[in-house]
Amino acid sequence: MIVHRSVESWVAVKRGLYQEPLGFVPTMGNLHAGHTSLISKARKECDVVLLSIFVNPTQFDDPYDLAQYPRTLQTDLELAKENGVDHVLLPETDQIYSDGYTYQVHERKLSQSLCGLSRPGHFDGVLSVVMKLLQIAQSSVDPTKQRAYFGEKDLQQLVLIRNMARAFFLPWTIVSCPTVRESDGLAMSSRNSRLTDDQRSLAPLLYRTLRESGDALTALTLLTRVGFRVDYVEDTDLDGRRRRLAAAFLGNIRLIDNVTLDQEPAGPSL
Repeated sequence: MIVHRSVESWVAVKRGLYQEPLGFVPTMGNLHAGHTSLISKARKECDVVLLSIFVNPTQFDDPYDLAQYPRTLQTDLELAKENGVDHVLLPETDQIYSDGYTYQVHERKLSQSLCGLSRPGHFDGVLSVVMKLLQIAQSSVDPTKQRAYFGEKDLQQLVLIRNMARAFFLPWTIVSCPTVRESDGLAMSSRNSRLTDDQRSLAPLLYRTLRESGDALTALTLLTRVGFRVDYVEDTDLDGRRRRLAAAFLGNIRLIDNVTLDQEPAGPSL
């Protein structure tokens, strides 16, 4: 596994990969089983796997949240090597934003709803950094030879990235991967490590309530009753499937999740 601590280092290598199928997994580090599932899929489908680790400051609307984001680089590198990653890109902030974030990607519809309502500018930061990372990672002009992997837990983000790739004719296939969960149903997230013991015992009720409630309002009511501060619960169709999406806080930790509504949900059993 080769670790590239500058964009230039990766660019020098990628010139020799033009004909090799490339799988790209962009992350902010603090890797867990959700990330390794993306790496595993990339490993199965591509000859070369590139992982990036970059805690993107422009997608944080709360400076405290950015400061508290878990940074576990050495463990991340070990996990990447164990899972067959070929290259790891570790760009510096001044490399990614040499323009001072003067140039941005802004989407005017989907990004203004759901998570975008309570996190103004968040998706501008996400789309801008993903656009930059896809440009940096690109080693071919053939989208069938370049696949970028994203989890369905961040469904709104996934759909926005896929639509951006189409809108700007980026030579990438955006691959969605199912949400990976703990044994009690909690969607895996780097933020989970910041939950207190009491919050961690309560957190799985987010998934359970979304799955078992008859409608979004019932889910919102039940989540509030058991101690969540709910940002939103909404039934919508973002990716061709009817889904129930939610964001809710335990303390100052914001959790998101979504479930499909292909089958009639059972009544709540909290």
